[in-house]
Amino acid sequence: AGLMVLWRLHGLDAVFREAWEAGVVLFGVSAGSLCWHAGGTTDSFGPELRPWNDGLGLIPGSNCPHYDSEERRRPLYQRLVAEGTLPPGYAADDDVGLHYVGTELHEAVSAREGASAWRVDTSGETKVETRLLAVP
Repeated sequence: AGLMVLWRLHGLDAVFREAWEAGVVLFGVSAGSLCWHAGGTTDSFGPELRPWNDGLGLIPGSNCPHYDSEERRRPLYQRLVAEGTLPPGYAADDDVGLHYVGTELHEAVSAREGASAWRVDTSGETKVETRLLAVP
């Protein structure tokens, strides 16, 4: 969250958008992956996880890192998407990368067998979690 403030203060948000639109590959791990999306779950404000809706929005939708390693992330993310606090999006287990081409998820790749990416959406009032196979 603090990094986004600094990026915007110094005009880097516009620089990153211009680079992304020109085809430059942008990446980030953990909170670094949230910045490219509209938002996600974060502990940037202290030890408690909470929603954050102030990403750059290059990738529409939300993002949740550490989906398999932090026990509170998965249920919180699902609840926040189901209640509309966060837009539908993608979650990634540790060691999983989400590869987008433009604004569309192209594939999920993994450095660890059994790790996956997940599409988290809603159908009416019901949360829908779809496992995407990660390619090692």
